[in-house]
Amino acid sequence: MLLPRTKEREYRFKLALRMGLPIFALIVAFISHTLVTNYRTLESTFYIEAVLLLAFSVYFIFYLIYNGFNVKITDDVTGTFTREYLYKYLKSQINSKKDYTLILISIDNLNDINSVYGIKNGDKVLNEVAEWIVSYLRDEKIEGYPIGHLKGGDFIIGLDGYKENYTTVLDLMCLKASEFKVGDIEVKISGAISDTTYSKKLDYLIDNLFEIQESIRGSKGRSKDENIDPNELELSVIEAITNCELIISAQDVIGKDERFKECFVKLKGLNQKLIFPKTYIKIINKLGLGVEFDLMVFEHLVSVYDQEEKIAINIFPTSLRNENFLRKVKDLMRDRKNLKVIFVLYEMEYYSHTNRYNAIIQSLKEYNISIGIDRIGSIHTSFLYLRELDIDYIRFDTYYSRQDKLEKSRNIIEGFNAMAHDRGIKTWIKNIEVKDGYNLAKELNIDFIQGRYLSEVEKFYEKD
Repeated sequence: MLLPRTKEREYRFKLALRMGLPIFALIVAFISHTLVTNYRTLESTFYIEAVLLLAFSVYFIFYLIYNGFNVKITDDVTGTFTREYLYKYLKSQINSKKDYTLILISIDNLNDINSVYGIKNGDKVLNEVAEWIVSYLRDEKIEGYPIGHLKGGDFIIGLDGYKENYTTVLDLMCLKASEFKVGDIEVKISGAISDTTYSKKLDYLIDNLFEIQESIRGSKGRSKDENIDPNELELSVIEAITNCELIISAQDVIGKDERFKECFVKLKGLNQKLIFPKTYIKIINKLGLGVEFDLMVFEHLVSVYDQEEKIAINIFPTSLRNENFLRKVKDLMRDRKNLKVIFVLYEMEYYSHTNRYNAIIQSLKEYNISIGIDRIGSIHTSFLYLRELDIDYIRFDTYYSRQDKLEKSRNIIEGFNAMAHDRGIKTWIKNIEVKDGYNLAKELNIDFIQGRYLSEVEKFYEKD
């Protein structure tokens, strides 16, 4: 439902009249009935009150019309519904209909378009894509649906029925969009589809659309946990964190002169169902429970691990920048002189306050805590942190763990190795499964190697 400006004004005007006219009609009917049945006995004050009541009702109608123009229904750039109005509309549709489908259409390179061609051209692309979506669906005999601008380059479409009715339409739309251009600007478009069989809650449905889109982009299989009701999944994660229901496993990481263990955490949710990191990390981020989760895991690790060998554990970067987390970690490590810990960090968005970051890292070193950066050679933030932070370890992205990828990327690995070693930083690769991959990693002078070729993952803690 793409509304031109004149159409939008007409829509608001009609909406205001629909709200105000029934009240006006009721007042007129009341006054008319009173005049007909009691006109001989009416006092003069009634006529004054009737005029005032009519004047007030007319004022009320004009107020609704005026106020209606202040309520923003459509987005200025795209002509589609605003996010606020779209959410309100979709919620009413989902609640009133048994089967309902949502489609996400995204302009994947909108940020690049804004940077290279300017924001005005970016706005032009948004408008053209919205028009193209509507035109394409019209050709498919699909009309009378809501479409709204969610954020950035993302549009949401609502359609009656199950997603099976529209999956082919979406696939063909994305295929046709592979060569989409606005003038000379190349536009990359992707899509995802979900329906109310997943959830009847709009927020969960929209989150699911973005998860599906990410899995398609990364060509990753979907987690078994994604079939669980999302509300139940959230409750499971919250309960597991609240009750400290976790299983910790570990795998050896082997170097030339030393070794340590990396720890992995699974949660036990409702009915003792296991929840894996791929699933619970998204929920923890969404609920803002990163610090609570990391503290719970770290406290348990420190309490059960009494060896002098190092342990490595993944933590949220936001936890490392949280004063409460840092204070409690230092308190826990103060009396454990033999325990050495590596915090492994990974984040998509670059944290630019590197002076503060380095100050935090330095303050942790006196408590035998080292810092490792994950996914080097894949995520650009990892490279920037290698360049700018006083870290101790870098771990190569799992893309390089397969022998053929490692061999093909030999120059990249050697370059990162040289850069890291020049700064006194140790390199580390995981998921090495075969002997030839192990020999190649040694040949490339990677300091630490991890994988099932060397050792299996073993459970060493589970709450009784």
